[in-house]
Amino acid sequence: MTAPATSGAPLAEAIARRRTFAIISHPDAGKTTLTEKLLLYGGAIHQAGSVKARKAQKHATSDWMALEQERGISVTSSVLQFEYHGFQVNLLDTPGHADFGEDTFRTLVAADSVVMLLDNRKGVEERTRQLFEVCRRRRMPIFTMVNKCDRYGEDPLKLVSDLEAELGIVAVAAHWPIHMSDAVHGTVFRGVYDRRRKRAFLFERDERHGADKVATTHLQLSGPDDHALVTALGGTDEAVDAVAKLAHDIELLDMAGHEFDPEAIIHGEMTPVYFASALTNFGVEPFLEDFLPLAPAPLGRESNAGVIPPSEDAFTGFVFKVQANMDPRHRDRVAFLRVCSGRYAAGLEVTHVRTGKSFKLAPPQQFLGRERAFAEEALPGDVVGVHDRGSLRIGDTLAAPNAPKAEGGKLLEYVGIPRFAPQHFARILSKDPLRRKALDKGLRELSDEGAAQAFYAESQMGPVPIVGAVGMLQFDVMVHRLENEYGAPCTLENLPYRYPRWVTGPEAAIQRLGESQDLTLLTDAKGNKVLVFRDEWRLRWALEKGVEQGLTFYTEAP
Repeated sequence: MTAPATSGAPLAEAIARRRTFAIISHPDAGKTTLTEKLLLYGGAIHQAGSVKARKAQKHATSDWMALEQERGISVTSSVLQFEYHGFQVNLLDTPGHADFGEDTFRTLVAADSVVMLLDNRKGVEERTRQLFEVCRRRRMPIFTMVNKCDRYGEDPLKLVSDLEAELGIVAVAAHWPIHMSDAVHGTVFRGVYDRRRKRAFLFERDERHGADKVATTHLQLSGPDDHALVTALGGTDEAVDAVAKLAHDIELLDMAGHEFDPEAIIHGEMTPVYFASALTNFGVEPFLEDFLPLAPAPLGRESNAGVIPPSEDAFTGFVFKVQANMDPRHRDRVAFLRVCSGRYAAGLEVTHVRTGKSFKLAPPQQFLGRERAFAEEALPGDVVGVHDRGSLRIGDTLAAPNAPKAEGGKLLEYVGIPRFAPQHFARILSKDPLRRKALDKGLRELSDEGAAQAFYAESQMGPVPIVGAVGMLQFDVMVHRLENEYGAPCTLENLPYRYPRWVTGPEAAIQRLGESQDLTLLTDAKGNKVLVFRDEWRLRWALEKGVEQGLTFYTEAP
């Protein structure tokens, strides 16, 4: 993997070429498969891997963890970068499963737009709905792709109608599927029709099962009923019927649908809809060619000093993800930074705003899954890796000394990085007492990543490690990584607590409350006191009791 240089390009021109987007969906809608195929057409890889791979097949590039490759699911966000037709693309692949929602929500903060993937049989599903609401609150441009069109699914007109009804957003079909009856395969997906440009893309099936780019015929037409399309489809009665159906659907869309409005798309008020089969590569390249010019260039980011535009001369950026052990041989730790303004260049002196400490930037690292390359510089919109020795945390801001200041003269800090309180707790039991130091190190580093949160309960034998997570699958990931990355085999014992509250105030009052029945007092990895409760009734009682004793409670770490 090689990273392109941008040193000679004027800043405004280089920023305008950048596109930073995330892909969101319900689990199993084909998100990681689509990611892999975008990399294939972007020239970043020469052969696409399989998400649920057989032993002889390649694994998906974005699923670089051993656990992801074993289970065929994404459990961590991946950063993937490539160039396509003059655009510099930063693609953020996110986990679809709700148990890893923290990672997804934080990654969305680093994106300028999203691609929302729907299953053509199921349409809008619960997880899609949740993620859509997060994007709508941020007024993010949303591009919709209906996937798995190579198999029988809902009528496309119904899918578009349901999309509008369920999500409350104006949907306009940018492309439309061309289906044709086949005596052997039944109804098959033959291509897509580009409504705005009146052209068709017809795809040829092969025996490569989507590993390589699919052979495509491009047709410029006078309209959806152009006889040239019938000829290209074989000139059979089935071809005539397919073109008639396409013309009928397009007529309905023209009569009852909405006008295509790029401004409404940029403001998150309208979503263009595309149809594809990521597994077979059908429709992926036409989507990419249409999407990148429409998607926004890097946008301004909200800070405590106001919105910082990407055109701001001074370098600024924020950390939205920390990942340990991307290279198991070196036990490295990488902080993923969204560059918001200025130029990130090696040797530039910046301030770690939370601590006030200054340091010089190392060369920026760009990524393709686990693979990385050092670039000369990074510009607004780019997502780069910063080598970290343990000082950077999720939500931290890095800024050059001449960056804008907030009230009081302190350097700006970016806001809006979400934090989540755990909903499940478990006690960690080490299988090997001699590996306790490795266990503590793993808990500390994985907690810094946001993979789960580490707490400690006092006992006569010393601090007992307890982990908290938003979703139960996070526990499986943590146990797997502790054993395989840190050599600290362990098991988990689930605890009945659901409601954590961080607490500050007189130490004696905190200790008295912590000794109450059905309450447990813990200490988090940064030394803050946390009370955990079994039920809401005990929580309400403790809040009333604590206020009388001068205690203050928080749903997140203060």
